[in-house]
Amino acid sequence: MGGIYALAAVGLNLQYGVSRVLNLAHGEFIMFGAFGAYFLYTLFGISPLISLIVCAPVIFLIAIGIHKILFERLRISSESIVAFEGSSLLAAFGLSFVLQNAGALAWGSTTKAYTYLAETVDLAGALFAANRLVALLFAVVCCVVVYLFLAHSRMGKAIRATAQDLNTAQLMGVNVYRVLGISFGLGAVLAGFAGALISPFSPLSPFMGLQYMVIALIVVVLGGLGNLLGSLIGGFILGIVGSVVMYIDPGLSMAAYYLLFLLIILAKPTGIFGR
Repeated sequence: MGGIYALAAVGLNLQYGVSRVLNLAHGEFIMFGAFGAYFLYTLFGISPLISLIVCAPVIFLIAIGIHKILFERLRISSESIVAFEGSSLLAAFGLSFVLQNAGALAWGSTTKAYTYLAETVDLAGALFAANRLVALLFAVVCCVVVYLFLAHSRMGKAIRATAQDLNTAQLMGVNVYRVLGISFGLGAVLAGFAGALISPFSPLSPFMGLQYMVIALIVVVLGGLGNLLGSLIGGFILGIVGSVVMYIDPGLSMAAYYLLFLLIILAKPTGIFGR
């Protein structure tokens, strides 16, 4: 679960760190990825791992379209970046309800579920479901690929430059609006990946995104806004905390997450790795 949380949080952090959109509709892209994997597996027998490749372009195009129509227009019309952050936050809040209800109209509001790689694996006497181990492996691989992409590719350097100073990046010839859209789209794709990986062992509902969006936000704050490595480590920290609390009382896991969130806000508002 820590790997899933990290993957979702890296996507949210990428969106905020570059385009300055604290996307409260991030959880709905997790929901899209989960339902995409569900239908591809139940209707066509396509593995959820293969569905990552199938769903990614669709989610990417949807996210870029939303950014172009909604957030880019808000950025252009806003008087300052502070005003834009406020208006985009409200817009994302409304967008989450639109996407939730679109999902309910398309797929119904009843909870769905399926199983894939449900066999148990014995690791030194500890038993794990194979689908959870696969989810962890793929989540870590995705995060590493994102890091390498940002660190070494030309587009990755443009993304980092835009995140550091948008105006200077524009003066250096970077098409900043294109970079902002791509960053938002990549964040949504990572959320979709998280949804697809979690789908074999979690109930699916059009309203499932809220819980994971809140968790991703807590991880982002825990690791530090704009710090992708912090999101990766913060996700695993939250996963461990959740496992310990669920061992004591499964009903207290979300309460423990909120408590950790409040403690971080009070003790170190910039997060563990924030600057």
